[in-house]
Amino acid sequence: MKKYASANIRNVALAGHGGSGKTTIAEAMLFTTGAISRFGKVDEGNTTTDYDPEEIRRKFSINASLAPCEFNNHKINIVDTPGYADFIGEVYGALRAVDIAGIVVDAVSGLEVQTERVWGIADEYGLAKIVIVNRMDKENADFDETLRVMQEVYSDKVTPLQIPIGSEADFKGVIDVLKQKAYITNNGKTSIEDIPGDMADAAAAAREALIERIVESDDTLMEKYLEEGELSDAEVMSGIKKAVASGAVIPVTATAAFTSVGIEGLLNAIVDYLPSPVDRGAIAGIDPKSKENIERKPTESDPLAALVFKTVADPYVGKLSYFRVFSGSFKANSTVADSSRGKKERVGHVFVARGKTQEDVAELPAGDIGAVAKLVDAMTGDTLCDEGKAVILPPVKFPEPVISVAASAKTKGDEEKLGTSLNRLAEEDPTLTVKRDVETHQTVLSGMGDMHLDIITERLKRKFGVEAALSAPRIPFKETIKGNASVQGRHKKQSGGRGQFGDVWIKVEPRLRGEGFVFEDKIVGGVVPQQYRPAAEKGIREVMDQGILAGYPVVDIKVTLYDGSYHAVDSSEMAFKIAGSLAIKKGFMEAKPILLEPIMKVEVVVPDQYMGDVIGDLSSRRGKPLGSEPRGRNTTISALAPLAEMSTYASTLRSISSGRGAYHMEFDHYEEVPADTAKKIIEQYEKERAAGS
Repeated sequence: MKKYASANIRNVALAGHGGSGKTTIAEAMLFTTGAISRFGKVDEGNTTTDYDPEEIRRKFSINASLAPCEFNNHKINIVDTPGYADFIGEVYGALRAVDIAGIVVDAVSGLEVQTERVWGIADEYGLAKIVIVNRMDKENADFDETLRVMQEVYSDKVTPLQIPIGSEADFKGVIDVLKQKAYITNNGKTSIEDIPGDMADAAAAAREALIERIVESDDTLMEKYLEEGELSDAEVMSGIKKAVASGAVIPVTATAAFTSVGIEGLLNAIVDYLPSPVDRGAIAGIDPKSKENIERKPTESDPLAALVFKTVADPYVGKLSYFRVFSGSFKANSTVADSSRGKKERVGHVFVARGKTQEDVAELPAGDIGAVAKLVDAMTGDTLCDEGKAVILPPVKFPEPVISVAASAKTKGDEEKLGTSLNRLAEEDPTLTVKRDVETHQTVLSGMGDMHLDIITERLKRKFGVEAALSAPRIPFKETIKGNASVQGRHKKQSGGRGQFGDVWIKVEPRLRGEGFVFEDKIVGGVVPQQYRPAAEKGIREVMDQGILAGYPVVDIKVTLYDGSYHAVDSSEMAFKIAGSLAIKKGFMEAKPILLEPIMKVEVVVPDQYMGDVIGDLSSRRGKPLGSEPRGRNTTISALAPLAEMSTYASTLRSISSGRGAYHMEFDHYEEVPADTAKKIIEQYEKERAAGS
């Protein structure tokens, strides 16, 4: 593929709800432009952008996939993104790398949950948007109703750039209302024709409405339009590009991707009306040393600044890093600086990637998107730049994981391989976190949903040959006391030869939450010799680590060793260690033992109409609402809730809010477990212990 000037590049991510036809639109665009010779089908598992074995098997997109094509002397970098909430991290990465969000909406289903979510991400990144009303050939497809709802939710900035000719089985093309020309498709071939006579008035009215939206965004154009009543074609073209780039106009097109109707019109719209990297302008970054702001312009004359927006870990090829060049030129066989990590990276081959195929190129200029293999340290979100001219660009903002499971290897001996392989997968998926919980001794995976974690286990098996079993993670309960006790721990054993003797008296008392464990030696007069006291403490600590009440660590207590006795011959460190362990078990159980559970600070963001249901559900989980505050069309609800009650919250919230809710959760403090709940936990522990003995 030849090198294109920055002004002749368009970067568009196709994003929207699952099943709206994003992958088929990408395939139709590639086929129409001649980038591929065969039109693949999702159901047949042979599309360009869904090439992962799991995507082929499940028949939906899991990964964001790059697929460039050439049209009218322009290069269009298409990024096909997943439509399911579990893979929203891929959408965040893709939208960070492009200038245009192609919001795909199903003409039958209309505005859906994920459409709203990706719209919000596009707003966060300040992207130009184009709405693609797809599946216009399906029964009950309704362009006008879809447009009405979009305008109701997002204002009349959402304006038709093209209107459909026909609907359902009779959908055969679109009218470009600015050019006043029709794109008619028959048997996959599109011709540009005059507007059908019965649609002339509708096309003229749509043109007038669009021009009014354009002039409202530009005072100079508004003045001329009011004075003269019309604008020149050049002024309209210049005005719409500025209006779309600023978000003052969100153009709407219509397609039936499966039959390629409207696809050529869409390609023309992207090239003619949507912003290039040059139109979008400079990007702001930070000098890693001075922390001052730096701007990088989308020109080859500026120093290199490229952002890694996606990483793919392959056990055979190694690491493949996808990047967007924001300024300068990214050249093969060069050395770049990773300013995010303070490292140097040797660049070998630079690729233009189309699905799973890769084409070597000598360089990629400002505004272009490509891939490079085998960078050593660079990760998703890192900035690659010229040595000596460092800048750190804003990284990709990924959402927090919402669900956690414990993972263990199904095969003995694979535990170490499991950890290494999971960390490799976490390198390519920033929405997956892997950690070893030191309290529960479990490997805990956190991700965006059940389907996300299910696919992670499939990748583990396919890429690294490791089978993992997933289970609910253990809740890190703790044990402590509310009262005081003074007890004796005495160990005496005589069975021929040298005996064993250790005798200690200890006092146990509670400490404030979070103050930890304190051991105090108050032995007077050598009733327990100095050499045996550390052994007694060791016995106490070991029992506390293992737990007494229900197998969880004991915290926040003070133990005072104040008396005891010894035998000149039979006493030993081991005997006093056992005596200490006997004493703490007895003392703990006499001092009003309780269980503690982790309490989480939860923030839930939902549309206002779901607020009551969310608060009710949190209360049913022993949650304590702290308050709420408005956030645009949404409400943020704050609450405290026990971690033990939140394991299924991600799926419940998705159900309650029709997928529109999001939440964040972090540890806040430990609190006493209610007596009835504690009783169940203790009974379960005793049952498991009896079964294991």
